[in-house]
Amino acid sequence: MTKTNPGRFFEDYSVGQVIQHAVPRTVGAGERALYHALYPARHALYSSDAFAQSCGLPASPLDNLAAFHVVFGKTVPDVSLNAVANLGYAEGRWLKPVWPGDTLRSVSEVIGLKQNSNGKTGVVWVRTTGLNQTDEPVMEYVRWVMVRKRDADAAAPETVVPDLARAVAPEDLMIPEGLSFAGYDYALAGEPHRWGNYEVGETIDHVDGVTIEEAEHMLATRLWQNTAKVHFDLTFRPEGRLIYGGHVISMARALSFNGLANAQMIVGLNGGAHANPCFAGDTVKAWSEVLDKAETAAPGVGAIRLRLVATKGGAPFELKGEDGKYLPHVLLDLDYWALMPV
Repeated sequence: MTKTNPGRFFEDYSVGQVIQHAVPRTVGAGERALYHALYPARHALYSSDAFAQSCGLPASPLDNLAAFHVVFGKTVPDVSLNAVANLGYAEGRWLKPVWPGDTLRSVSEVIGLKQNSNGKTGVVWVRTTGLNQTDEPVMEYVRWVMVRKRDADAAAPETVVPDLARAVAPEDLMIPEGLSFAGYDYALAGEPHRWGNYEVGETIDHVDGVTIEEAEHMLATRLWQNTAKVHFDLTFRPEGRLIYGGHVISMARALSFNGLANAQMIVGLNGGAHANPCFAGDTVKAWSEVLDKAETAAPGVGAIRLRLVATKGGAPFELKGEDGKYLPHVLLDLDYWALMPV
């Protein structure tokens, strides 16, 4: 009897299948220190207990993307161990803050399948929920991945492509209990620009860049237990280990501080694509576009919808060519909602 896990292949999935992912993990204050060591993260709400308390929270929660990476990492052995690529995200919501001491686990449901025309791979859609130690959902999102088939001659399943929302509706965003920006300290936050200072259609060059190091990427994949072979095993991908997509997301988000220091909390993930591969030695830069704005019921809190683009060169604000395909220097195209003082 085989006791090792070779990972699931495309023909191992069925629509409606529910996967309980191993292994629950308790996160502590050290998670924040490691996250801030990996990325130049400076958003005040995730850096200071005192600042978070001045905004109505009991303490500084774990960075929202760090919590996302923990939940995502749990799913890799069951969803994307044999993936060719992680293709996109949709319908993501952060439902409750994650605090040091919380224990996180993940559950996924297969909601779509489509075999590719080459017969060697297929696309799998899953909806993942992250839960804490009291089984309260702390986040949910849909992602889809291209996965290898074990047997190219295996029959193709019935095609089911889920109908996903283009964006999370503002009224469906979850505002953390007690959050208030009524007494917000702009000096401590680092910039004076508030919700009312941004216009839909505005673009922001975040100026700064960080060169991706192999060692840091490997530390991130181990920290969040992302065991996908393309990130670890050079014999699996001799041309170079792919930099973990979450590493690029967090790097771009951290770089966006310069120009969006007051976009404090990510609460919605509308869509996203890892447009081109990233390798060690690439220098990541970022720019943003304001896509939408919405009011919320929380005191002094507005929601801002942003497109965050990470690049490895090229001029800012260039995204796609005349053929509609991403330009080769574009690494990430992420569409998200954040909370910002009005």
